[in-house]
Amino acid sequence: MKKKVLAAMIVAMGILTGCGNNEDAASVVHTVEGQPIASEIQGGEDQAQPSGDTVITERTVVDGKMQSYLTGEWKDEAVVKRRNMAVIMPNNKPSLPQYGISQASIVYEAPVEGRITRLMALFEDYDDLDHIGPVRSARDYYVYEAMAYDSIFVNWGLAIPFVGPIINTDRIDNVSQAVEGIDVAAPEAFDRISRSGYATEYTGYLFIDGYNEAVDRLGYETEYTDRFVQAFTFAADGQRAEYADYPEATKIYPGGTSSNSGGYGNANPCFTYNEEDGLYYRTQYGAAHTDEMNGEQIAVSNVVFKICHGEVRDPANLDYLAFGVHGTGDAYVFTNGRVIKGTWSREGDYDPNIFLDENGNEIVFNQGKTWICNIWDEYSQYMSYE
Repeated sequence: MKKKVLAAMIVAMGILTGCGNNEDAASVVHTVEGQPIASEIQGGEDQAQPSGDTVITERTVVDGKMQSYLTGEWKDEAVVKRRNMAVIMPNNKPSLPQYGISQASIVYEAPVEGRITRLMALFEDYDDLDHIGPVRSARDYYVYEAMAYDSIFVNWGLAIPFVGPIINTDRIDNVSQAVEGIDVAAPEAFDRISRSGYATEYTGYLFIDGYNEAVDRLGYETEYTDRFVQAFTFAADGQRAEYADYPEATKIYPGGTSSNSGGYGNANPCFTYNEEDGLYYRTQYGAAHTDEMNGEQIAVSNVVFKICHGEVRDPANLDYLAFGVHGTGDAYVFTNGRVIKGTWSREGDYDPNIFLDENGNEIVFNQGKTWICNIWDEYSQYMSYE
């Protein structure tokens, strides 16, 4: 299929929406208010989600399981109610591979200084993991994104002038290694693993037993608080958000296919859609992006491009970047091999990201993992799909 540049997609979508009412363009398109976790219903099989529902609304407890707020999938009730951890992980080539990343429910990717990308992986189901990592230092835009999920934020280091004023307050619970700039540290949660040939900064890991000890010692709530709202609106069991009349997108390039200085041009990541299982498989640096834990290639059900205003904060010093993750902007949601052009919006620190199509309808995500690329608006011209 001929490659289409996302910048030109706006025109194509304009043609599409000019051909009648686009509300019927997808097999599942509904506007649904985000459901606070207080809406869950205790019950048995007779209270399970009605088969006629097209999206997940109220969560039910069936045989000790619930549908995840992060993926929509059925998991143990204790796992679903437990606050997720948002772990900062490096993604530059000398740090790879990461350990445990395939178990993350949501992954955020964003540029940092040096024009590489760094990841923030949200884990809810981590009981079978011994450790996760490597763990790297935080930037404030990751912290703000984690707030939308009521996450416990995990980091080893920070950009002190920008992260310190947030992380050293009660605005976000955090499990942080004892480094300069952290007022309340949790060293019991971290340790180093010997990696022959790796720089020291890529040997620091989070250990789950130590994390649990730190959360207990610091007195953090272990279940979601009442300010948490589900991450996305998901298709119900037995339903598929097909978006059959929207453009196909089976290869997705957040940084395009050539080198550029917008962050993604370094690793040149690509998500390739597999129609058989409905998943997008990720490659970067010219090879499959795999998890050291199991050798599996990273695969997700949904990919999102969240276009954000970006700028260089201190070009004469450390080249730290800033991104606007509140407000509104363009968004591209890829699911079921299709692309839906729309917008994202988010108001306060603890409000969720809302993704709407061009008609103002909330975009429905398919159940499973989601990868979100925060893309610097100045470099959005490089985004492409085919």
